[in-house]
Amino acid sequence: VQLQASGGGFVQAGGSLSLSCVASERTFSSYVMAWFRQAPGKEREFVGFISRTLSRTHYAESVKGRFTVSRDNAKNTAYLQMNNLKPEDTAVYYCAASGSLSDSPNDYPIWGQGTQVTVSS
Repeated sequence: VQLQASGGGFVQAGGSLSLSCVASERTFSSYVMAWFRQAPGKEREFVGFISRTLSRTHYAESVKGRFTVSRDNAKNTAYLQMNNLKPEDTAVYYCAASGSLSDSPNDYPIWGQGTQVTVSS
């Protein structure tokens, strides 16, 4: 399966953005979907994941209460809704697919190409 992320952009602090990640195959529903981000000079970090059946989500503490991961298996698409954005949220955001629930990027064999999110103060 291939993943295509989109929706990044430039926003002021306190604003919102919604990212999408479209999968190329209907096997999308068999994968755990996650979002990660990587700021310049920093390691890639976990943002949140959603289970195959939408029954479970998990978030990094830094985004909890502000970001929401969702998915529509009928559309082979995962989403990341980001509200109350802060300058420290500035990063390239990646969607990823895995066979297991994990917050480690090492457990995700399939990655999208990344989309830039820039938050100004």
